[in-house]
Amino acid sequence: MLRRKITDQLIEWKNNPKKKALLIRGARQVGKTHSIDDFGKKNYSSYVYINFEENPSYAEIFAGDRDVDTIIRNMSARFPRIKFTPGDTLIFLDEIQNCPNARTSFKFFTIDGRYDIIGSGSLMGVRYKEVSSYPVGYEDSFEMSSLDFEEFLWAMDVRQDTIDIVKNNLTEKKPTEKLFLDMFNEYFRWHMIVGGMPEAVKMFKETNHFGNVLNVQKNIVKLYLDDIAKYAPAREKNRVIATFRSIPSHLARSSKRFMFAEVEGKDGSRYDTYGNGLLWLNEAGIIRLCYNLHEPALPLVSNRRNNAFKVYMQDTGLLTAMMEEGTAAAILSKDLEINEGAVMENIAADMLTKEGYEIFYFEKNGTLEIDFVLNLNGVATAIEVKSGNNKQSKSLNSLMSDKYKVKRGIKLQNNNTFVDDRGVEHYPIFAAAFMRSMNER
Repeated sequence: MLRRKITDQLIEWKNNPKKKALLIRGARQVGKTHSIDDFGKKNYSSYVYINFEENPSYAEIFAGDRDVDTIIRNMSARFPRIKFTPGDTLIFLDEIQNCPNARTSFKFFTIDGRYDIIGSGSLMGVRYKEVSSYPVGYEDSFEMSSLDFEEFLWAMDVRQDTIDIVKNNLTEKKPTEKLFLDMFNEYFRWHMIVGGMPEAVKMFKETNHFGNVLNVQKNIVKLYLDDIAKYAPAREKNRVIATFRSIPSHLARSSKRFMFAEVEGKDGSRYDTYGNGLLWLNEAGIIRLCYNLHEPALPLVSNRRNNAFKVYMQDTGLLTAMMEEGTAAAILSKDLEINEGAVMENIAADMLTKEGYEIFYFEKNGTLEIDFVLNLNGVATAIEVKSGNNKQSKSLNSLMSDKYKVKRGIKLQNNNTFVDDRGVEHYPIFAAAFMRSMNER
């Protein structure tokens, strides 16, 4: 069983006397079911697991009256051996998108308060028109992603005190001892290839073989394509598939802005053609959108350009698997500029979003472009990702000039930690995975 951070969040939720029903969203195969199932078995005397995909007939439990007594009575008919103990029972509703009425019942469980309830699923295939009302104000929500870099380090049996040494050095802007730096850079390269899908991480840990990992990843990509065929609106299926398949080629361009005309090579294609498919992939948790800004100034959301954005894969290992043969070998040989730094920029986006940040970028006139702009503790911060040894930072220097007045600049590159004479902070690229803890002090 892989150690996941969501376990601590679930325990904190359980111990909250004012907790609401809990909804955990996330893409397929990121480990939602295993984590919640393990939590339920270890922390409650009574535990009910219902999977609406495996057992569609269980939807009948929620088909009639929605008061809690009626629902529990219906459950007891299906699970006669389970004792529903008030205050010590967890009901886990998996693949909840297949039972709209179960989601509606969250309101009544929250008001009643006798039984803890968790729903899990993606937005893939949600039948919006069948939901009578969403439990607005009566549920809490977590988003779960594939393993982040720290969770990957745990899976590789790296000691927590070793991780803390490196994290503290990053926070204090101090160089890290070469032994630790080299070790973390090696794990980082592995993480770019393996990614964070639990099945892929387990395969790597068990076999130490990237070929076996690639087979797992290709199966997950195929599962996503099958899900698109199953759940996407009929008129959008081919467009969603084409959009999904185009992501590696978009990121392999020097300008990584998403271009609708290049999805299938059709001139004149616009948002009207592929926009719905793109949003569908985003809601399904498969991709992340990174919007361009009118100006690199707070509030960033108010400066967002809705018609200009980059698209990143939620899991960098899957992106690596979708690229041409030799990508993994190039990463291992430290050729991080492969495919115009596509994997490197994606892993930075992957790490930053898993830290909970909404990511933006800034590009103007085709000459000035900064990879990411974040709100770090109320400060607009420009982040530049350098995959090679190029030390030029023209865009970063421009943003920190009097014209744009960005107060903080960060460069993520293959080197140690230091602050230069312009005040730009330099960190190894894997520091993006610890950006939250680096900015808490």
